[in-house]
Amino acid sequence: MALQTISESVYVGLCLKIGTPQQVAIRRDVVDIIELLEHKAARTDDIVMMISGSRREGFRFNDSDRDAMMWPNNHRVLWDFSQAMLYNTHRYKLILCDSSESPPGFTLLWLPLEEAHRLVLSSCVRNGALYISSAMYRDNTCTLIYPDSTAHGPCSSGRMGELEYDDAYCFVSDFWPPCASSWKERCHSWPPSHVVDDIIRSGCHFVAIGHKLGQHADNEWRISFSQAEQKLVYSMNHTQFLTYGLLKYFVKEFNNGLCEEEKLLCSYHMKTAIFWAVQHNTIAHWCPKNLLAGFWVCFKLLLKWVYEGYCPNFFIPENNMFLNKVHGVAQRSLFTRLYGLYEKGIAFLLQSPSISSYIMDVLCNPRLSLCADECTLISEAKLDMELFREIHVNDVISRDNLQSCMKHLHMVEQLIRSSLTQCQIPTLQKLTAVILQTSAFILHDMYTDTSGGNKQMYIADKRSCYMLKLAAKFGCVSYLFYIAMYFYRTFRHREALSVMEMTKVKLAQPGLMYNRHVDPERYTEAVGGRSWSYKMRHAVAYDIILDNHINFINDLTPEQQSSSLNQWPALNIPPLILLHMLEFLCCRHVDPMRAQSALDNLQVLVHYDQGVLVPVHLRDISWEILGICQQMTGNHQAALYSYTQSLRQDPTNKIQTATRHRIQDLHK
Repeated sequence: MALQTISESVYVGLCLKIGTPQQVAIRRDVVDIIELLEHKAARTDDIVMMISGSRREGFRFNDSDRDAMMWPNNHRVLWDFSQAMLYNTHRYKLILCDSSESPPGFTLLWLPLEEAHRLVLSSCVRNGALYISSAMYRDNTCTLIYPDSTAHGPCSSGRMGELEYDDAYCFVSDFWPPCASSWKERCHSWPPSHVVDDIIRSGCHFVAIGHKLGQHADNEWRISFSQAEQKLVYSMNHTQFLTYGLLKYFVKEFNNGLCEEEKLLCSYHMKTAIFWAVQHNTIAHWCPKNLLAGFWVCFKLLLKWVYEGYCPNFFIPENNMFLNKVHGVAQRSLFTRLYGLYEKGIAFLLQSPSISSYIMDVLCNPRLSLCADECTLISEAKLDMELFREIHVNDVISRDNLQSCMKHLHMVEQLIRSSLTQCQIPTLQKLTAVILQTSAFILHDMYTDTSGGNKQMYIADKRSCYMLKLAAKFGCVSYLFYIAMYFYRTFRHREALSVMEMTKVKLAQPGLMYNRHVDPERYTEAVGGRSWSYKMRHAVAYDIILDNHINFINDLTPEQQSSSLNQWPALNIPPLILLHMLEFLCCRHVDPMRAQSALDNLQVLVHYDQGVLVPVHLRDISWEILGICQQMTGNHQAALYSYTQSLRQDPTNKIQTATRHRIQDLHK
């Protein structure tokens, strides 16, 4: 079989493994619009976050970390004093670069006015001037948000449920580094001029790690081009993007079985190789039939760099990214391994277990190999699942108070009038619904201490009800639960039960999409061909998220407090678990038989579900809720068993403290 034919088959296999152009576009568009909304709504004194790394670029590997960069919005880094004229010094704290004694790509940061946030000032060392120590800043921010975080390079690393994270606390500059000025002159053919201009306008960041061989390793900061790199990856065509993905698979397989010190090549080296290869026009046409040829060009470039011991940073070529590790015996050993693969030719990919498996799947399936249109590779239901999953997991906007909620709503109103992609509309729609729900409960809490006959409380209640009903019209099927919770919270149990009956019917639809579970045929039969906005309102259910700074149900207050004390933002509850709980709570004083029926249904669901309606990672809160309901009926033995089971589950919701307290109460 000709190499070009095999290459086209590999392209199809990578589309199925990494993503089609549609899937990758969805992933990027959803993150982009959420981040744009958050940045527009951010106050000057807020901490601003930017998702970075492979997830931001459009990859969704099973072991992908969530990489993020965070910086104080009221601090700005300047390259020279003249740039200070552009800032209001009452609002912004200015930091100046001093690169005179640092290796290429690194700099010292000093405070000319010695004014900054206390966290920044506590990370300073005095050496003639007041310099911000990268090592001290990294230590001071490591456990700022998550107490269990550990330092990993310039990042704070840890695990959130099923997801590992790497958060880099950094500083931002609105200006392009002078040391990278030559980069623009190299961009004749790629990236396009509008991308180059956008990159330079966006400036750069500074992450808290120095050059190990520099004179000021503990105080230096590395210039980060993470935002520029994301824009470069976005500007790639899909063949180039999949080639980059194949390189990431290769380096993972190449490093398999090695300890951290032995892993001399990393994903960032692969990214650098693809950038140089694309810019140098080493392949005339980056298309499916040339995918393997593109990989081979990048591989030979890596081999050359290892032989020379010099890997040039794409933006600052004088910065040799091999300087710390790839030299001496380690360099010779690495070259020997790579050259051994080079002698085998491109066929060595077929000997790699993690790569050959999906290549062979396509080679053995001629129908897939002949598929020229990527749009036909995945079903409508699978593409929709991709979108609704992305919308759900990327909802990270802050809504701590009513003022913040109103600011976000105002920004949503502005964004709706702008040019949006097809999938950004339902994203904003879902965010609007969540903001309205949050606003409704915050507004209610503002008037809970007011007497019942107070006119203001009556008006607030009307507005809260209106916002919740509006949110249910914008959002997905499970957003009806927020109306039911509000009615239960305000002692309108009959109204709550009425809403739950309606919700129960909608959740029982055969074509409903919940998490990764859906019957594709019934889903397509029910909403096939409809807009994403319509599908979300009529055929999609999400887990119920209860922000821990808002009181939704008094009966879960201990769990929210426990979760919050463990630095967790919210409880995540499966819809049917909450349905049976609310039905039990509303009926237990007025209709004991219906309450017992709801409890029986809850017990069957928790005990026997196989991860479909009760996801495995949410079994901690599911067993907890069952125990709470059992304890209310006086069945302490059953409640104790349920609480014990809750403690044995993956602690996704961080409720163990509340569970132990409930067990202690039972023993009393």
